[in-house]
Amino acid sequence: MAVWDDLVGQARVQAQLADAARDADGLVTAVADRSGATPAPAGSRMTHAWLFTGPPGSGRSTAARAFAAALQCVSPDRALGGEPGCGFCDGCHTTLVGTHADVEIVRTDQLSIGVKDTRELVRRAQLSPAGGRWQVIVLEDADRLTEGAGNVLLKAIEEPAPRTVWLLCAPSLEDVLPTIRSRCRHLVLSTPSVDAVADVLVRRDGIDPATAATAARATQGHIGRARRLATDERARARRAVVLKVPLRVADIGGCLKAAQELVDAAGEDAKQVAEEMDVKETDDLKAALGAAAGGRMPRGTAGAMKELADRQKRRSTRTQRDSLDLALSDLTGFYRDVLALQLGSRVALANEDVRDSLDRVAQSSTPERTLRRIEAIIACRQALDRNVAPLLAVEAMTVALRAG
Repeated sequence: MAVWDDLVGQARVQAQLADAARDADGLVTAVADRSGATPAPAGSRMTHAWLFTGPPGSGRSTAARAFAAALQCVSPDRALGGEPGCGFCDGCHTTLVGTHADVEIVRTDQLSIGVKDTRELVRRAQLSPAGGRWQVIVLEDADRLTEGAGNVLLKAIEEPAPRTVWLLCAPSLEDVLPTIRSRCRHLVLSTPSVDAVADVLVRRDGIDPATAATAARATQGHIGRARRLATDERARARRAVVLKVPLRVADIGGCLKAAQELVDAAGEDAKQVAEEMDVKETDDLKAALGAAAGGRMPRGTAGAMKELADRQKRRSTRTQRDSLDLALSDLTGFYRDVLALQLGSRVALANEDVRDSLDRVAQSSTPERTLRRIEAIIACRQALDRNVAPLLAVEAMTVALRAG
């Protein structure tokens, strides 16, 4: 299986990356000049910094990882003219599973990436590749860089180290500093088709075709969410609760109760993540700091423990926000289907499995009211981005859904 097989519905991007990987292979095998850098030939499609943008679920990080694997490919077939990115060699395999010594994959479970972490990345980028090919830094959440962190990264991209490649991922160009994006080669990924996502769920994950089709249609081409919906019973239950919200906002009491349940469900997700990760992280740090068997900490370690607690709190906040955002996405999809029915559109419905509910809301409302409800959901998402208390933001939204 080639490294590109997981890149769904992105034929144009795949072709560009494959061409760049071939040129990169030529740079590695060329004779280096005295400075230790390999000069790029005229017309080379390889460069030191790339920016992958596209909507959520389009496969930005998947494309970046596949490209990183192709850059590190050491298949014996290469000597016979084989394409980089075989998917089987040690370079490809270790890159894809995240254990390659020369590939750093950075994702954050925090609200932002700060200056301290970015400086560590820049230091790593200055090192020569241990395997003699490329030092690759994959930054999956480039949109979460603070302004100070972005300026630190800019210096490294302006003056790249030999054989170092930066692969940045963000939802859009506007999410990255103009000075950074102007120094990167930009690749735009599109949302894959529903059929393409269903096919990959069947082919790669062994999901039955009917379940795969339903999940792909419900998530409108978001690969990660489709896989979770098809394989996780709890995710299906959560979605079912969210899609009942439009029928529960007939009075103020129903609005407030629905809002509380959405926030509580997001809090449960954050609590589950905490139970799975926080205790282990705390115990590991205590052991590393030399805590006594009875749990007593050595002097001078309180700062490290507080830093870990703060990081875990920020992760919990992000988990809750991400869970709420997922619920709001499902709710937006519901009203999008309602609007399609009201306007007599022939577009395929994302939530065909709740067609009765869609028909009820469509018949009891107007397209204008449906649009105002979609705007209320967008306003809620914007309020959450501005750190408005989740319950207040969601209550305001459910009341607006009732008013229409």
